[in-house]
Amino acid sequence: MSVLVVGLSHRSASVDLLERTALTEDGVTKLIAETIAGEHVDEALVLATCNRVEVYAEVRKFHGGVQELTERIIERTGVALEELTEHLYVHYEDRAVQHLFAVAGGLDSMVVGEQQILGQLRTALQVAREEGAVGRSLGALVDRALHAGKRVHSETGIDRAGRSLVSVGLDLAAEALGGLSGRSVLVMGAGSMSALAGATLRRREVGDLTVVNRTAARAERLAGTLGGRAAAVADLRDELAVADVLVSCTGAVGTVVSAETVAAALADRPDRPLFVLDLALPRDVEPAVRTLPGVTLVDLDSLRSVLEDAEVARDVEAARRIVTDEVATFLTRQRSERVAPTVAALRARAQEVVDAEMARLGTRLPELDDRAAREVAATVARVVDKLLHAPTVRVKELAGSPGGDSYADLLRELFALDPAATEAVARADVVVEDDK
Repeated sequence: MSVLVVGLSHRSASVDLLERTALTEDGVTKLIAETIAGEHVDEALVLATCNRVEVYAEVRKFHGGVQELTERIIERTGVALEELTEHLYVHYEDRAVQHLFAVAGGLDSMVVGEQQILGQLRTALQVAREEGAVGRSLGALVDRALHAGKRVHSETGIDRAGRSLVSVGLDLAAEALGGLSGRSVLVMGAGSMSALAGATLRRREVGDLTVVNRTAARAERLAGTLGGRAAAVADLRDELAVADVLVSCTGAVGTVVSAETVAAALADRPDRPLFVLDLALPRDVEPAVRTLPGVTLVDLDSLRSVLEDAEVARDVEAARRIVTDEVATFLTRQRSERVAPTVAALRARAQEVVDAEMARLGTRLPELDDRAAREVAATVARVVDKLLHAPTVRVKELAGSPGGDSYADLLRELFALDPAATEAVARADVVVEDDK
């Protein structure tokens, strides 16, 4: 069994294509069910966020797995193969592990270092488990990736990348409006980026601050922490009519602020400029909004240069080192675990030989008393253990290196081990693990 990733993200696809391939919660569960129903897939998890759709799977065969995962993505998103082909990426085995850990650490995000991906990955794992699609292999992998992501955020300053993005965006707002002090602000969304933007705006002494979110309770909670008020999505036009700044980061599938809505709001304030900061991917704000008179629209594409900051670069490098260490630790342990059933089968085979020889000795020397027989058996067992100790310890060490699986194959060949015996040990390990 090997891990395989097939997907697309902001690094491989346009914002427009990401918007068209975005999945609803129902779409995610259906994609999981359709994936594990395949011939070559035993476990599956779908990570669908604002800027990526990825299917992680434990597969029996590489080519068959790639074909099945690709077909499922096409069927579920409705985007044709010809259009998706050049944007899909495939990672297998070690590279798949490296990719997942980088994603969990926020290194593959549009906003490098954003923490939201950890919650999204944790939710993806929970959903997959609820659907019965994740077992011992994929579950352990994602759990370890989440651990790596937590380390990145606790041991580095990578979170400052997101803070820098918001700060630069608001600097542009201040420049366009002649300052932010006393300005009326509307925040769309109640997630981590919206909270960060709201807190930054408060430090810049803005005036009225209103939070709009699809879930009223979340809007009220964030508004309370920011000293503002909550409003309903249905009141968006009226709220825009009195706002100087709109900051939007909802994570919704599709546009939530249309050019038509903004134009209608502007009709009530013809001589008053509006600055729009769209921090979402897919975009929250319809691109046509930037063509409206008096409106300045800044989105993530406009802010990419923020991530080239030297201080942010140092934090990113520190995060990469943590991810690299965590990946190496995981792969070493995984390779060692793969050879463990072979070692166990070898020792079981050795014990069978010892038992057979002791039985033969008992028939040839019937006068041997029980005490002497036990001593002989213990001596033979010690000899066997000492002979096997060095090769079994060494094969476990070698298994931790790239290509280490071949040493287990060699061990099976040299000692003529029955493959079925090794598989039986592996199955027993799974049962024991599942019973814990």
